[in-house]
Amino acid sequence: MTSELLLEEGDRLSRRLMQLLPVTLEDQERVILLGRSLAVNLVNALLPTIEQISRRQDTPLHTLLESDREGNAVIEIVNFDGELLSRLPVRDCLEQLLFQRGKLHPKVLESLTDALQGDEHRATRELVSLLRSRSLLEGLQGVLKNFLKAAR
Repeated sequence: MTSELLLEEGDRLSRRLMQLLPVTLEDQERVILLGRSLAVNLVNALLPTIEQISRRQDTPLHTLLESDREGNAVIEIVNFDGELLSRLPVRDCLEQLLFQRGKLHPKVLESLTDALQGDEHRATRELVSLLRSRSLLEGLQGVLKNFLKAAR
């Protein structure tokens, strides 16, 4: 179920990307793949990182990917006793990581545009480059700080 939730979030992200990127009919499948890949990779990197950082701070927390009432993916942080400490919709998390004031972050826009202009190998390289980019890593750091602060 958790992978289905992330794929749905990736599909939502893909629909938004199709409105923001120079996409042709032939590019639509690739945009769906890119949106899904971003959602899955970013959330799957975030969840264990939160747990690892909290263990190092001697306050172990556990992360869960759950569904809210509307069926949207939500990241939950619980303490050792199972008490819910914080919730963040995956959609909001992706928004914080990929967008600035409603527009794609310049590095994200550049990488995704480049990913659409070449073969599948180029798309893969651009996606990996984006996931390792300074802007995305700084965004992840900000999300982590806010999430851990809210969980205290």
